[in-house]
Order: sequence, then structure tokens, then C-alpha cells
Amino acid sequence: MRVIIVSGLSGSGKSVALRMLEDLGWYCIDNIPAGLLNDFVSHTIRAAEDMYAKTAIGLDARNRPAELNMVPNVVRDLRKSGIGCDVIYLHSDEYVLLRRYGETRRRHPLTRDGVDLRDAISEERRLLEPLSYTADLVIDTSRTSVHELRELIRARVEQRQDGEISLLFESFGFKHGLPGDADFVFDARTLPNPYWDPALQPLSGLDAEVIAFLESHDSVRDYLGDIEQFLARRIPEYQRANRSYLTVAIGCTGGQHRSVYLVERLKERFAASHPQTIARHASLLAGKGRA
Repeated sequence: MRVIIVSGLSGSGKSVALRMLEDLGWYCIDNIPAGLLNDFVSHTIRAAEDMYAKTAIGLDARNRPAELNMVPNVVRDLRKSGIGCDVIYLHSDEYVLLRRYGETRRRHPLTRDGVDLRDAISEERRLLEPLSYTADLVIDTSRTSVHELRELIRARVEQRQDGEISLLFESFGFKHGLPGDADFVFDARTLPNPYWDPALQPLSGLDAEVIAFLESHDSVRDYLGDIEQFLARRIPEYQRANRSYLTVAIGCTGGQHRSVYLVERLKERFAASHPQTIARHASLLAGKGRA
């Protein structure tokens, strides 16, 4: 049996993630009281039915704080009993959540008399801290479309096999802000920049001309090798600590040339030994519909 607990800030895409898992054949239940989590999982084990073999459970801040604080212990007990259990936590920047609620005109579950939307978001972050600290995978959906989020859930969560680590290499632009879900962040802004070549400026790190430019510089090859050696030492440590997910972010100024190139090369180098390796280019995907 495999259990996934999906939680996160309201408006960050929790429902999208659950619906994707349901589309992929998972038995999904949302808004379960956190105090019943252990009893519910025990029930599914006793039932011994195939429909519960892959179960996803949505938890949100509409629980008593004491019950939310118990969730990390429940997760630890499930793992000790041999049940695979992942905690997925989704969040977004405050201004993004405010915009999404303004667009949908939906009511935040924690708003009430004397508590406006901004205060409700802040209160929700505080209440869900136990789950965010326990999370195996944190997904920042501030710049993620609905389609991208669904694909991340499919590629990183649904397809991950027990005992394997899911690696995500993502490029980003520092001028757009740091990603809020990275375990490691590397800065490629000191490398030669194709942007200053008018012929290369409109291209990206996926194009052959940009690749040739970057590969002609020893500093780029050295930097790529340094990151590869660093991660080759760190990944086994994550695996020994039973970490199932590792997100590595590489940034340059705009997230278009250098970081994209480095991410693609790292994906190629690690995919052979770690099949669950994917690449994502946040800045190249910017401008599409948001989750």
C-alpha cells in the first residue's frame, strides 16, 4: 500500500494535485479530519481491497492545531509499519494567492469577521507548519500553470518507484525571484552570457547555437563538473536519510540561456543512474495560465 498526504495553502493547487492523482487511478479523499487519519489508514489496510492500494488524502488548515501537530507522528508510524507514505506540500507567494482569490472571488476557508484575506493566509501558513516541515516534496506553484502542476504530480509523485529518488533540475531567472521549493540553489550569473550576442539573444539554452557558445568556454565546463561532483556526493546522503525527492535549482539573470543549458546537461548526466530525473524551465514556461 502507498499513501500520499497532500496539503498546502488554499489557492496553491492542492485540489488540482488531488484531481490529477484521481485521474491516475488513486483513491482520493479530501478534507478528512486530521484526527481520523490513523483510523482511516487502518480501515483501508483491514479492507485489503485493490481500490485502496494507492490512496491520496487531502489535509488542510480546517483542523484543530493539536490534530495537525500529530500528523508527523502518524506519518512516522506508517513508515515504520512498512507503508510507503509521502507528504506533498504546495504553497505560493502571498501576492499570487491574493490575486488568485481576487480572480475567482472564492472565500478563503479561514476568513471570518475581523480576519481579512491577508490575515487568513498568514494564519493558514502558521497552522500548516507541522506539515510543511514534514513534507517530502514541496512545490512552489507561484509561477506554475495548472498543466505544469499536473505534469509535476504525474512525473514526480505517481511515477516514482519505492526506493528511488525523484530528481528535479529546474532553471530560473534571478530577476524573477528565487524558487521556493529548491533543496539546492546554484548561481550561474558569473558564466559567459550569450545574451550579449545579438544573434543568440532571442534563443535559449535549448538551441544548438547557444549550446555551442557555452561549451566553448572552459569556465562553463568546469562549473558544470563542480555541480555534478557536489550532487554525486549529496544524493546518496539523501537516499540514506530516506528522502524521496530532491529539487536542484540553477539560476542565471533571466533564466533563458545559461541556467537552461546547465539543467539540460545535468539531467542527461544523472538520468542514467536515477531514472526518475526530469528538467523544468520556469522562465521559459512563464506567461502561461497559473495553477
